[in-house]
Amino acid sequence: MTMLDRRLHAYRPDLAEAGLEGKVEASRFVEGAPARIGVPVVGLRPEPDLARGIDTELLLGEDVTVFDRADGWCWVKAASDGYVGYIKAEALSEGKPAPTHIVSVPRTFVYPEPELRKPHRSILSMGSRVHVAGEAEARGNHYVVLEDGTAIFSKHVQPIGALDGADYVEIATRFLETPYLWGGRSGLGIDCSGLVQLAMQMTGRNAPRDTDMQATGLGEPINRSEIRRGDLVFWKGHVAVFENPETILHANGHSMTVARENFEAAVKRIGWLYEQPTGYRRPIS
Repeated sequence: MTMLDRRLHAYRPDLAEAGLEGKVEASRFVEGAPARIGVPVVGLRPEPDLARGIDTELLLGEDVTVFDRADGWCWVKAASDGYVGYIKAEALSEGKPAPTHIVSVPRTFVYPEPELRKPHRSILSMGSRVHVAGEAEARGNHYVVLEDGTAIFSKHVQPIGALDGADYVEIATRFLETPYLWGGRSGLGIDCSGLVQLAMQMTGRNAPRDTDMQATGLGEPINRSEIRRGDLVFWKGHVAVFENPETILHANGHSMTVARENFEAAVKRIGWLYEQPTGYRRPIS
């Protein structure tokens, strides 16, 4: 049987997704059941163990397919990028209406009602999806009201799809100074490939999750001499976005933030650890 990437294919000796029947060995194959993330952000892990580091994160309102539920964990596959892993069962929501809007700023607060002086209920990241049931105004501020009566400042959300075709580099710049987090994919903490993926997803583009996936499957290879805004540079285990031919944006473990850096200076600084860039790619619009 074929050995497949466990990050993108749901299979274990006892269970596998139905589409892999005949390709992997498993005692049982299932279609899985649809579900939706019901918490602001949840880590997706390779094993059902909180001591294991996260591979990536899923955001409020994102869809998943659930293959198994056991001992307070769910084995799922993310609809947005096909990533497979384990999340805590309480992270899933049931019976809520489909999202209509998406958070379009790095972070925003959810208030118990349309009033900014009230203690906030939670913090949502860019990319979080919510169902807007109405609108309200208080003290001159405009809010969208969610199905449970909570409220978000209206300028912090947009209808889903409103940013399709926009400049993803401009979206990436909104994350400047966001803390670096291995496996992070939110405005609360993000890693290098998470920054690329989330910024592209906000503008309606599909992007793989991890650096190695992006280095081989995102766009097309180009030469250094062809670099323009929006192109990508890869090192072994790292990726950065060209803001212009001389400047990159990247979430990195040196500053522990999303930072803007001169490209040639970054090449010299990174070289001792990751050697020279391994390639350049241009995402297809």
